[in-house]
Amino acid sequence: MSAQEIKVPPLRESITEATVGKWHKKPCEAVRADEILVELETDKITMEVNAPAAGTMGEVKAQEGAVVKVGALLGVINAGAAAAKPAANANKTAPAAPAPAPKPVPAPAAGFSPAARKIAAENNIPAGSVEGTAKGGRVTKGDVLGALERGVAAPASQGPREERVKMTRLRKRIAERLKESQNTAAILTTFNEVDMHQVMALRNQYKDSFEKKHGVKMGFMGFFVKAAIQALKEIPAVNAEIDGEDIVYKNHYDIGVAVGTPQGLVVPIVRDADALSLAGIEKGIGELGKKARDGKLTVEDMTGGTFTISNGGVYGSLLSTPIINPPQSAILGLHKIQERPVAVGGKIEIRPMMYLALSYDHRIIDGKEAVTFLVRVKENIEDPQRLLLDV
Repeated sequence: MSAQEIKVPPLRESITEATVGKWHKKPCEAVRADEILVELETDKITMEVNAPAAGTMGEVKAQEGAVVKVGALLGVINAGAAAAKPAANANKTAPAAPAPAPKPVPAPAAGFSPAARKIAAENNIPAGSVEGTAKGGRVTKGDVLGALERGVAAPASQGPREERVKMTRLRKRIAERLKESQNTAAILTTFNEVDMHQVMALRNQYKDSFEKKHGVKMGFMGFFVKAAIQALKEIPAVNAEIDGEDIVYKNHYDIGVAVGTPQGLVVPIVRDADALSLAGIEKGIGELGKKARDGKLTVEDMTGGTFTISNGGVYGSLLSTPIINPPQSAILGLHKIQERPVAVGGKIEIRPMMYLALSYDHRIIDGKEAVTFLVRVKENIEDPQRLLLDV
């Protein structure tokens, strides 16, 4: 019987090894051509390895958690279908299924009367939890019934107090990059708050027609991407990065949008976002978000961003200090929209407010530039017509 080898495919760019994640097939199971067999985790993405041919899953050569190089043998697929389970002999009468065994109950202490022992066992009362009142401390039926009235019961079963799980390659890479950012950059954070009243009113007015025309929902992230790009054009240092002893100013605007996944936080990139309409930005964010949740992101999807926006508000965060995504020099943090009393024209009004946070590398971005950038984002969101007029 011939066998088809399953090998580690090329992993793109400089990635030479991966960790075997979850096997979707076990030995002797039937396999269809192109069916997902196993997941491989790299420093940046999780990729799927599909079956090169139909057949039966053979021996698994690389177990879950193993580190494998490009071209390494993961397993084999044997030709032919999986063996069928033997059918029952139609001429023979199947034996009757045995009656289920009664569930064992804990045995109370020997000092129980027969009636007390029966009630205690039926109600799962621990042996030492009932004090006997009869001669010699013997536990009577009345003692057990009294214990039931007082709510005595067996302690709930507890799981293990600790669980040790090996970090995924993606999680390790996230940890390394965040620590690198803290160790390398001179990170400061400046804060402001934005009144979301105008942009929420605009969204409520046009969201139905927007979705009908463009096939995508109108969210808030598109407005913030637009607002950030205008601010980046005014304060180019926020869109720059340090390369050795040089500062590299970027004249393109590839905006990273942080997305939470079960594997960890990833930052796919909306390319040339300055050339996109609001609908184009929302479509790009939606497509990348779906790829992230499905584990379909490629290295190219997450490489080369110039500035990042992270929205902790979707998880309920009211205020945070985001960490810069190196080699970028700044990151904008969005937060929960919360109604608060604010002074408007000398009067107190309830407005939907959001805190903004800009973490920046003080090595190339001065405090004045950081504050000015955040003020421009605030102005653009509070007066969204500015985004249309580019003023």
